[in-house]
Amino acid sequence: MSTAAAAPARPGQVLADLLPASRVRDIALVVGGAAFTGLAAQISVPVPGSPVPVTGQTLAVLLVGTALGAGRGFLSLALYALAGIAGVPWFADGTSGAAAPSFGYILGMILASTVVGALARRGADRTALRTAGAMLLGEAIIYAIGVPYLALALDTSASTAIALGLTPFLIGDALKAALAMGALPTTWKLINR
Repeated sequence: MSTAAAAPARPGQVLADLLPASRVRDIALVVGGAAFTGLAAQISVPVPGSPVPVTGQTLAVLLVGTALGAGRGFLSLALYALAGIAGVPWFADGTSGAAAPSFGYILGMILASTVVGALARRGADRTALRTAGAMLLGEAIIYAIGVPYLALALDTSASTAIALGLTPFLIGDALKAALAMGALPTTWKLINR
């Protein structure tokens, strides 16, 4: 009992590390993270004039990364992407495949999950301010890959791609970061009681 109570305070841990370690745990977490992301992608609101909808997917990706850590976060989002390419209809609006102009965002999500997972191992999910920084960096990574991919896929200018694939989403992403700012540090506080 005392070992479990001391575990949350150790540096270098993410939330998933608090569960008993095993290969089965890691596989379940990776598959669960991919499924959670697929489920969150179904919360989808079309943006007029944009081929990219607002989804719960971004929040799920950042939570998966911070909760699972870099390695499991990467594997979870890679599984999500590969299964979607193979035909699992769990991209936004129940779609699948790599042909959508928004597929670049999914590629960005793989990297973002890995980066925020690495930051979480360094304590970025323990305070609201650090969590905000990690979430904003993760979102910036998603856009840094997604927007240029969108420009190429639509054969359009960078400014048009920004207008279609970045600007309409900034307020929603700020709200998602705020949710994470509250949820992750609060979870750590509850665990450390």
